[in-house]
Amino acid sequence: MQLRDYQESISTDAAKMLQWLKICYLSLEVRTGKTLISLAAADKYGANSVLFLTKKKAISSITSDYDKLAPSFKLICTNYEQIYSLSPEYVFDLVILDEAHSLGQFPTPAERTKELKKICVDKPIIYLSGTPTPESYSQLFHQFHISSFSPFKEYSSFYKWAKEFVTVKKKYFYNREINDYSNADKEKIDALTKHLFISYTQEEAGFEQQVKEVVLKVRMGEGTYRLADYLRRKRIYIGRGGEEILADTAVKLMQKTHQIFSGTIIDEKKEGHCFDHTKAKFIKERFAGQKIAIFYKFRAEYILLVGTFGIDRMTEDPAEFNQRSDLIFTSQIQSGREGINLSSADALVFFNIDFSSVSYWQARARLQDKNRTKEAVIYWVFAEGGIEEKIYNTVQDKKDYTLAYFKKDYQIKKEQAV
Repeated sequence: MQLRDYQESISTDAAKMLQWLKICYLSLEVRTGKTLISLAAADKYGANSVLFLTKKKAISSITSDYDKLAPSFKLICTNYEQIYSLSPEYVFDLVILDEAHSLGQFPTPAERTKELKKICVDKPIIYLSGTPTPESYSQLFHQFHISSFSPFKEYSSFYKWAKEFVTVKKKYFYNREINDYSNADKEKIDALTKHLFISYTQEEAGFEQQVKEVVLKVRMGEGTYRLADYLRRKRIYIGRGGEEILADTAVKLMQKTHQIFSGTIIDEKKEGHCFDHTKAKFIKERFAGQKIAIFYKFRAEYILLVGTFGIDRMTEDPAEFNQRSDLIFTSQIQSGREGINLSSADALVFFNIDFSSVSYWQARARLQDKNRTKEAVIYWVFAEGGIEEKIYNTVQDKKDYTLAYFKKDYQIKKEQAV
């Protein structure tokens, strides 16, 4: 495989950074080739065996790039969930952490972040993410804390680090006062970390096709609107079969409302119910004859899609989808938003939308590719008068759709006893 000029240049610079600093953070915009660049950098660095950690759905794409590039090192590619069962026989001298921002929880690190710190002792690390700090600069501490060469290594914990780099504020969560550690000092942190980053944009890479978004609104069955309204007023609904749907808190009501407007609901026994096929039928008719990928939010929505399109027409394997013209790719937004390439699709269709702004910005980029010549269009299918458009307007502004927005949109003034 022949790297593009910018990929060649970045991988060379990254290899030098690994030699000098043992850390390189490739903060490259989606679809610019982070995987290829990181593999090329590892080869130029002189690695013998590389551990590449990613999401499960991205593994096939990464191993495909490895085969095409044919570097001299051995590759161990697996998903983050498997780090607890890595065989002792695996010996590696460099680690690549894909979608590294997901390791930046604070103030307490996730268990897998703690495990990675053990695995990565004295190992050089390449970090990959188009959005290293999607919510707060405080997310950088635990990402770098994994490395033995962290620019923050003198701080043994986030709390000690925060005393110098964060203005701690108070906020209330369920009427309980807690510390808010998100107000980090960007300039102070940049002074210690900026030299570890290499950034590159799609515009610099020469992308010709930017993502175009189209919102399609459909009128759902009247029962959908009645159920949403009834649950908002009564906070509980008992179905004909005795199934109970409870929304006794504002959080539950927000979640149930989100589900209802796409035609499904989860009852108190955790059983999914598909009661309105309007969206699925609309997608089937509207995109007939096109090669499409569909992202959904709730598992019950997948069951609804299977009932509409047929299981034999659907795949959750992006490599299989890109190789064939007769399949529909389906994935939950959370698991499919990162690391997969769906550039062979004519269109990307969102059956629903996630509350997270990170999910919005990452999932919408799955169509993009440097070689794409046809228009990259994503379609949002929203219920007319539903909650989805309210969420969409919020996440577009790089903000998560929180309970505060929901209460304001639906004039929920207080918790209501059932």
